[in-house]
Amino acid sequence: MKQVREGVVTLRGDFPIWERVFTVNPLVLVGTREKGGDYDIAPKHMAVPIGWRDYFGFVCTPRHATYHNARREGAFTVSYPRPTQVVLASLAATPREGGVWKPGLDALRTFPASVVDGVFIEDAYLFLECMLDRIVDDFGDNSLIVGRILAAHVEEEYLRVSEKDDQDLIHESPLLAYLNPGRYASVAESYSFPFPADFMR
Repeated sequence: MKQVREGVVTLRGDFPIWERVFTVNPLVLVGTREKGGDYDIAPKHMAVPIGWRDYFGFVCTPRHATYHNARREGAFTVSYPRPTQVVLASLAATPREGGVWKPGLDALRTFPASVVDGVFIEDAYLFLECMLDRIVDDFGDNSLIVGRILAAHVEEEYLRVSEKDDQDLIHESPLLAYLNPGRYASVAESYSFPFPADFMR
């Protein structure tokens, strides 16, 4: 394979591309109900709104309980943690003891969702209640889980309002970004994007 241009490195396909370069992603905590009635919470960074309306999706694997819980229960919740909650988000990734329970979840304070059978993480800033819409399998070992948002809630200090400048809002209420692989950032500074005058989404 020839070099595309000087200074550009072509990556081989025998390892994940996403481990060779940093990319900016959200970090969310997905909540699902376990078969026995308890709730599981798992961090996900391949997570995104699907379209401009009421759909949200995240990548998971059938090897994880989140996949099977969402399929069986037909619902999941999404909590967007603040930068101050990185350690708590990490605790949600602790391995299960005996394949049953994640001891790290004991440190997470939660509160119940209002529409679906699920929980949110206390002190997060954005909360979504989703009904399972579809699961698309076979992206290698992974699947895309898509839900339709039935209810959304936001902490008041994170809500965009016409009386407050967006930069001031982000500065006062920073956002958590996951820098894959294995790093994170607190986003407290932003700039207006220079859209063309006739831009339409």
